[in-house]
Amino acid sequence: MPTIRIPTPLRPYTGGEGLATVQASTVADALQDLLRQHPGLRLHLFNPQGRLRPHMNIFVDDEHIRDLQGLDTPLTADSQLKILPSIAGG
Repeated sequence: MPTIRIPTPLRPYTGGEGLATVQASTVADALQDLLRQHPGLRLHLFNPQGRLRPHMNIFVDDEHIRDLQGLDTPLTADSQLKILPSIAGG
């Protein structure tokens, strides 16, 4: 089953877990299963209109989903997803 690596700043919303296993055939399905398991992540990943927040970067096997098929990117049983929030600073 695909896995999703959770970045440290979001782990308080996953009970400290850094890795989640999901049942999914697309990135959208994977994120929905992740939210089913950890509903507290919803406000951090999606805006009130249900769209992925622009500062959340999702990678599938080291490729950004914007360079693939977005949320419709298909997954395999051994796909590895990573959530990387953009960090601003000075």
